Amino acid sequence: MSPGIGLMKRRLEKEKDAIALAVSGVAKKYDVKPDDIQTLETKYHDDAGDWYVALGWNEKKAVIQMDSVLGTITEIKEI
Repeated sequence: MSPGIGLMKRRLEKEKDAIALAVSGVAKKYDVKPDDIQTLETKYHDDAGDWYVALGWNEKKAVIQMDSVLGTITEIKEI
Protein backbone atom coordinates (compact mmCIF):
# COMPACT_ATOMS: atom_id res chain seq x y z
CA MET A 1 0.00 0.00 0.00
CA SER A 2 1.39 3.40 -0.94
CA PRO A 3 0.90 6.52 1.20
CA GLY A 4 -1.67 9.14 0.26
CA ILE A 5 -0.65 12.54 -1.05
CA GLY A 6 -0.97 14.05 2.42
CA LEU A 7 1.67 11.64 3.72
CA MET A 8 4.11 12.04 0.85
CA LYS A 9 7.09 14.32 1.29
CA ARG A 10 6.94 17.33 -1.02
CA ARG A 11 9.85 17.76 -3.39
CA LEU A 12 9.45 21.54 -3.55
CA GLU A 13 9.24 22.28 0.16
CA LYS A 14 10.87 25.70 0.15
CA GLU A 15 10.39 28.85 -1.86
CA LYS A 16 14.01 28.77 -3.06
CA ASP A 17 13.46 25.27 -4.54
CA ALA A 18 10.44 26.50 -6.50
CA ILE A 19 12.32 29.57 -7.75
CA ALA A 20 15.28 27.47 -8.90
CA LEU A 21 13.00 25.12 -10.88
CA ALA A 22 11.09 28.04 -12.41
CA VAL A 23 14.27 29.86 -13.47
CA SER A 24 15.63 26.65 -14.98
CA GLY A 25 12.42 26.07 -16.96
CA VAL A 26 12.30 29.63 -18.32
CA ALA A 27 16.01 29.61 -19.17
CA LYS A 28 15.56 26.45 -21.24
CA LYS A 29 12.28 27.41 -22.92
CA TYR A 30 13.23 30.98 -23.86
CA ASP A 31 17.02 30.52 -24.24
CA VAL A 32 17.80 33.12 -21.56
CA LYS A 33 20.73 33.20 -19.16
CA PRO A 34 19.58 32.45 -15.59
CA ASP A 35 21.45 35.55 -14.35
CA ASP A 36 19.19 37.75 -16.52
CA ILE A 37 15.99 36.43 -14.90
CA GLN A 38 14.46 38.27 -11.95
CA THR A 39 11.99 36.85 -9.44
CA LEU A 40 8.97 39.13 -9.26
CA GLU A 41 6.65 37.22 -6.91
CA THR A 42 6.07 33.77 -5.41
CA LYS A 43 2.95 32.17 -4.00
CA TYR A 44 2.09 28.75 -2.60
CA HIS A 45 -1.48 27.48 -3.00
CA ASP A 46 -2.22 25.46 0.15
CA ASP A 47 -5.24 23.55 -1.17
CA ALA A 48 -3.76 22.50 -4.52
CA GLY A 49 -0.17 22.13 -3.32
CA ASP A 50 1.13 24.19 -6.23
CA TRP A 51 3.80 26.87 -6.37
CA TYR A 52 3.36 29.93 -8.59
CA VAL A 53 6.44 31.98 -9.45
CA ALA A 54 6.37 35.18 -11.52
CA LEU A 55 9.63 35.87 -13.36
CA GLY A 56 10.79 38.73 -15.54
CA TRP A 57 13.62 39.09 -18.07
CA ASN A 58 14.30 41.70 -20.76
CA GLU A 59 10.82 43.05 -21.52
CA LYS A 60 9.01 39.75 -20.92
CA LYS A 61 7.24 38.27 -17.91
CA ALA A 62 5.91 34.80 -17.19
CA VAL A 63 4.05 32.94 -14.46
CA ILE A 64 5.25 29.40 -13.83
CA GLN A 65 2.97 26.88 -12.12
CA MET A 66 4.62 23.88 -10.45
CA ASP A 67 3.36 20.78 -8.67
CA SER A 68 5.13 20.69 -5.30
CA VAL A 69 4.69 16.94 -4.75
CA LEU A 70 6.00 15.86 -8.15
CA GLY A 71 8.53 18.68 -8.38
CA THR A 72 7.59 19.45 -11.99
CA ILE A 73 6.55 22.48 -13.99
CA THR A 74 2.92 22.11 -15.08
CA GLU A 75 2.55 25.38 -17.01
CA ILE A 76 4.57 28.36 -18.20
CA LYS A 77 2.30 31.25 -19.13
CA GLU A 78 3.83 34.34 -20.71
CA ILE A 79 2.08 37.57 -19.72
